[in-house]
Amino acid sequence: MNAFDQSHSDQPSSSVGQVQPALRVERLPPYMFGQINALLYEKRRAGKDVIDLGMGNPSDPPAPQVIEKLVEAARDPHTHGYSKSNGILNLRREVASKYVKRFGVRLDPETEVTVCLGSKEGFSHMCLALMGPGDTAIIPAPYFPVHMYAVALAAANVIALEVADSDRLLVNIDYTCRHLYPRPKLLVLNYPHNPSTVTVEPEFFEDIVQLAKRYGFMVISDFAYADVAFDGYQPPSFLAAPGATDVGVEFTTMSKGYNMAGWRVGYCCGNAEMIRALGVIKGYYDYGMFQAIQVAAIVALRHTDAAVEAQSIKYQTRRDVLLEGLNRIGWSARIPKAGMFVWAKVPEPWAGSMSDMDFAMMLLEKGDVAVSPGSGFGPTGEGCLRLALVENENRLRQAVRQIGRCLERERPNLTK
Repeated sequence: MNAFDQSHSDQPSSSVGQVQPALRVERLPPYMFGQINALLYEKRRAGKDVIDLGMGNPSDPPAPQVIEKLVEAARDPHTHGYSKSNGILNLRREVASKYVKRFGVRLDPETEVTVCLGSKEGFSHMCLALMGPGDTAIIPAPYFPVHMYAVALAAANVIALEVADSDRLLVNIDYTCRHLYPRPKLLVLNYPHNPSTVTVEPEFFEDIVQLAKRYGFMVISDFAYADVAFDGYQPPSFLAAPGATDVGVEFTTMSKGYNMAGWRVGYCCGNAEMIRALGVIKGYYDYGMFQAIQVAAIVALRHTDAAVEAQSIKYQTRRDVLLEGLNRIGWSARIPKAGMFVWAKVPEPWAGSMSDMDFAMMLLEKGDVAVSPGSGFGPTGEGCLRLALVENENRLRQAVRQIGRCLERERPNLTK
């Protein structure tokens, strides 16, 4: 028996126990929505018509000319090779053009714009580009999970600060920077905020830029809901604040207003050095987006402003239908000015008797309506639920009826 045979003969015959995921994987908690998703899948397999308000997954299609352009571009044999990881230049130019027209922000498409495979991928890789062991990021609370766990996967630390009061948040950022050593390296912002729907005015970002320059931290603005706003409100861009490109970047996506969620088209704009660092990471991880999708995205950005505005009006109508229905059954919620969600506290008398997770499971199990429990967005979200405006008006009315009947049936059981 040679040395190779001897070394392998000493190994166990089974691979059980040999597979050891990295510590970064082991540190991740169980997926908070896994229990709900499992029951949702089980009910649908059994033939139940479950109304899913849990995920912000648009149910409407993109504009017809965007789909037509995708088909046309996919037939072009030149679109099927590898693309540049930062996106084709004409798409980056179109993104820069949108920022000029919409926000008055001038960007260099060569150095200040990059295309991502959805903003979630870009954000995650940006965290790898900027953060490491010993670094700290401030993130919003409640938090969209990637804001927490992309930082954790980069082996950095997280401090979550509540966003309900923007003035108080500014004070808390200042306090944290003055009292933490080493100081935070990164601030993550997300307005319009997911899940709480909190919004800000442009002056807030001006104050953020001043704090960033005073304390030397970088800023990432997650602007996923830039294109979905109501009642005349216009979500401001972080990059429109004077000096913003000196300290940070902004991620935007075509998933929401353009109904292109599955296409995975996002982009990052702003500070050239941060964009360069992201490009280094992306250059190792991917060969860029399918070029036919990029060509279609150019058409979407260039020619479908009216469709995006119409989609926003559609979401506003759905918001009003859902809120009116919830109020009718005695369940009040704040009126969102932007985004695709309603954020509501668990109503009485259930609020004092069960967790938001148990309440959400009850609505799914007994009422065939899926919602997201607030605790899935961290401790600050406990006691709340997020309801997505992704179904049409009739389905939303039906969802309210099913919720109302469920609460009436379960109310006697609550008092036993």
